[in-house]
Amino acid sequence: MPLFSEMVQGEGQLNLLICGVDEAGRGPLAGPVSAAAVILDPANPIPGLNDSKKLSEKQRERLAPMIRERALAWAVAYASVEEIDQLNILQATLLAMKRAVLALPIQPQMVLVDGLYCPDTGIRSEAIVKGDSKVAAISAASILAKTSRDALMLQLHEQYPAYGLDIHKGYPTAAHLAALREHGVSEIHRRSFKPVRQLLGDRPVA
Repeated sequence: MPLFSEMVQGEGQLNLLICGVDEAGRGPLAGPVSAAAVILDPANPIPGLNDSKKLSEKQRERLAPMIRERALAWAVAYASVEEIDQLNILQATLLAMKRAVLALPIQPQMVLVDGLYCPDTGIRSEAIVKGDSKVAAISAASILAKTSRDALMLQLHEQYPAYGLDIHKGYPTAAHLAALREHGVSEIHRRSFKPVRQLLGDRPVA
């Protein structure tokens, strides 16, 4: 079977169930990493799909329910903070991606993944650099991964209000780093990440 990048020049891809996969939350100091898998319906297109990072929060929140309603299938999965610390962030991200693909109610015939690496799903896969700007299904996955993780971080903010997770979603902003220095490291922080690891010797776990 030819690669998707070769097939786009012809019409062979039109008969395949193609699943787009992307992640959100590789860079934060706190919270899980999320991944989404989406099989779009060619007969029910969704206008405005793009890389989630190029969309405003309002645009993402508008598109996410449309994706859930119009896609043939979708799933969101996570890898926990503990798994990130045990495996490293790349392997944990691939694990979340694998979980998302395997959670789909329909098995795709091809998996297209944003970036350089593919999860081991047993399904033919291809990694596409900047795929979230090139392939609609990956764009849709990037939106679901981002909006789902943001919603989860808002829930975690209710449990850990001192860190400002509702604002920065766990990313290493100056405010987040200041809160870590003041309040210490919580159980939702990634101990394997350098800014957190450096603080662990100085402050108790909150």
